[in-house]
Amino acid sequence: MAIIPCVLLVDDDPTTNFLNKKLLQRLGVTDTIRVALNGQEALYEVREHCREQPADCPVLVFLDINMPVMNGIQFMEAYQQLPAAEQRAVVIVMLTTSVSPRDQQRIQALPVAEYLSKPLTQQQIEHVLQQHFASSLPKRI
Repeated sequence: MAIIPCVLLVDDDPTTNFLNKKLLQRLGVTDTIRVALNGQEALYEVREHCREQPADCPVLVFLDINMPVMNGIQFMEAYQQLPAAEQRAVVIVMLTTSVSPRDQQRIQALPVAEYLSKPLTQQQIEHVLQQHFASSLPKRI
């Protein structure tokens, strides 16, 4: 049974997207996983699904920093300019291999919920779900 309605994976590496998608499917986190190869595609996904079909709006985004066309930081800057109805309650997690202090400093000024290092792991996903979607998690007996 899915815990959250939709997850958006944003990374220019198809292999990373494939592995992350398989991990999310194996853990049963969601029934709907969307993939974008750069920030521009991700912005389109958010605008399209959060404005027209709010039920399909991603509530969790795993966002890479270094991508062509529009990187993760540029995406966040553009995302902040969207109307409130399109932003909704989206948890954005930076998932990257970047250890650049400059990138980390720039991210701290943005509304990013978490900053995680690749590769995405089961423990990281469980942490994000517990921190940001605890009310959606099934109750343990």
